[in-house]
Amino acid sequence: MRTIFSGLAGADFRKQEKKIKVLKVIMACITDPDTGNWFSTTMEEIRNKLLIQATSEMIETGIDLCQSHKQFLKSVRDTCSKKKKDDEVLFERVHSYTKYLEEKNALVTERSLSVSQRMSEIERKESEKGCLMQKMDALRETQAKRKELIVSQNKANKDRLKYLNKAKLVFQERLGLEIRKVHGDKLQFIFRNINPSDPGCTYTFILRIREDGSYQIESTDPLLACVSALEQRLQETNNLPAFLANVRKEFAALPKT
Repeated sequence: MRTIFSGLAGADFRKQEKKIKVLKVIMACITDPDTGNWFSTTMEEIRNKLLIQATSEMIETGIDLCQSHKQFLKSVRDTCSKKKKDDEVLFERVHSYTKYLEEKNALVTERSLSVSQRMSEIERKESEKGCLMQKMDALRETQAKRKELIVSQNKANKDRLKYLNKAKLVFQERLGLEIRKVHGDKLQFIFRNINPSDPGCTYTFILRIREDGSYQIESTDPLLACVSALEQRLQETNNLPAFLANVRKEFAALPKT
């Protein structure tokens, strides 16, 4: 143990001795004027070196910052340029789409107007169709009634013609009367044996049967002044034999030549 402690004590002593020697050297340097100058020069050189190094580092840092700033500005410029192009493309698309919508709206408005006009035209035609159908129905009724009237009149006319045909023989034998059918529903009555001096001399008149079944004296030869009265009497009595007898009397009353 003593050996160990004595060894440690010797080591500490040697260290202390070295420190003292270093301090003596430092003190000697401090007290030496040349050493002070050398120290000042050395410190100035170190300061200058450090200043140059710091300036260099600051310049390099500034250059790096400028480069970074330029790159940043270029990146910002490129981004803005790309954004501008994108905005221009977007604006162009919006403008094109707006124009497209305007055209579509105009087309829709035009088609709506066309559809409205067509609907109005269809409604007008439907109205005209309804009026036309009503007119056609009324015309059918009128035609049906007219057809019934014509059928009944034709039947009445046939009955009258049958009657006239039956009476024809009687008048022909007794009164020298001849009846001829001329121009459709017209009958020509020819009287003979009226003029005693000329039994073959003819006295004629044409009788027309209208669609409504009434009679009309169209002409007489020779002319009778009382045609209207004879025709009215026939319309009132519907007695054809009496009418023929009256016409014969009127012919017989005429002056003989």
